[in-house]
Amino acid sequence: MLFLCSSLLLISLTNCTKGNAAENPTKEVAKEKIENKEEKVIDERQFKELRFARIIQNKVMRPKDSLSVFEPAINSPKSVIYSQDGSKFYINSLEGGVTAVFDTKTFQKLKEIKHSFNAENNQLFKNNENTVFDYKYKQVRKEYNHFSGKPVESCLSHDGKYLWVTYYRRNYDAKAESPSAVAIIDTERDEIVRVMPSGPLPKMIACSTDNKYIAVTHWGDNTVGLIDISSSNPMDFHYISHIVVDSRLSLNFAKSDNRDHNCGNCLRGTTFTPDNKNILIAKMGGNGIAVIDVDSKKYVSTITGSYQNLRHLVINNDHLYTSSNKFGYVQKAKLPELLSKNPNTKNIIEHSNWQTVNVGTGARTIDVTKNGKIIFACVNNESKVAVIDAQTMKVISELKVASFPVGMSLSPDDKQLIITSQGKSGVLNSGNTVTVFDVVYKN
Repeated sequence: MLFLCSSLLLISLTNCTKGNAAENPTKEVAKEKIENKEEKVIDERQFKELRFARIIQNKVMRPKDSLSVFEPAINSPKSVIYSQDGSKFYINSLEGGVTAVFDTKTFQKLKEIKHSFNAENNQLFKNNENTVFDYKYKQVRKEYNHFSGKPVESCLSHDGKYLWVTYYRRNYDAKAESPSAVAIIDTERDEIVRVMPSGPLPKMIACSTDNKYIAVTHWGDNTVGLIDISSSNPMDFHYISHIVVDSRLSLNFAKSDNRDHNCGNCLRGTTFTPDNKNILIAKMGGNGIAVIDVDSKKYVSTITGSYQNLRHLVINNDHLYTSSNKFGYVQKAKLPELLSKNPNTKNIIEHSNWQTVNVGTGARTIDVTKNGKIIFACVNNESKVAVIDAQTMKVISELKVASFPVGMSLSPDDKQLIITSQGKSGVLNSGNTVTVFDVVYKN
């Protein structure tokens, strides 16, 4: 055996320690060739069209369209996310207070995860915690953890094991002036395994690529909560920093105040850089993109030069993509260029080298194919989805969707696209619709 292993050493030094792989090195080589071939195919394929696959809606009980199905769980659908393996997708129904789980292939509803808490599930709150940092409640209640949460956005952690869902607010906190919460869902069972408190009005949430941190962005007061998730046990997760962007907003509001507008910087799109050295956060109510240094856990600068009223940020293939809601633009810049510049004395990084395309007023959620060739954008005010050639930054296709699209997710294999249309109060028959497209390629 020693002679055999020594012989194989001439082929590969590591093969002697890889068990089955070492016994048949040609099998590993063949597997690597197949994977490389698949990656090459994905990289070279060109977009052809978006094709309607299914409409899941809560407006017509017996629809005439064979592609349309009635589903009561679709109640003000705010966002959508796929499981890591792409076999399921999760719809956060804001007003319905549920996360609905669907099978990607059959579109059958698998489960409704209800965001409602009482004495029967109080064990989900570690030591009955109901607040974090120095946040206090504006309400006086006997049990702060007996509430219904309004699910907004989500992200995955631990290689897709856990799905994190933010609550726009607890149901008794009409003005979002009190601590809210985030739910942690085990995606194998599709059950909530823990609920952690958060600051006021958390919307966006993001996981670092090294799976060490979760960033919870508080639209409510210009702050970000940083959670250590280095353990595999959800009960070990804990906050390690409360980061203020510019200045912390006071939480005293009049009855007439609209918290979707009275939100300071209105922090929204959130993403970690690929090296996990920084967190980038869109200042939807301010100018530019806040930069947080992860090591020091401090806000260090703001990137300016893009269109204002930024809503969503996506990083793909060393490029940063942004959407400007009010002005209706999608922009693209090289990430290394953005982060290589030193801020001036006012902590401002000025950047002018943006590639820009107008898609229409209300550019909301965006997504990008893995090869970085195609950008998809929800255009809320014009009730459409725009398809953009990322190289030329030109719109190459547009399709109408249900009124006021807001959320979007592209499947892990880039072959399916889902749009959530939330709707608007006072606009008859708007929203309450999830549209599923097949993404068709030429080759």
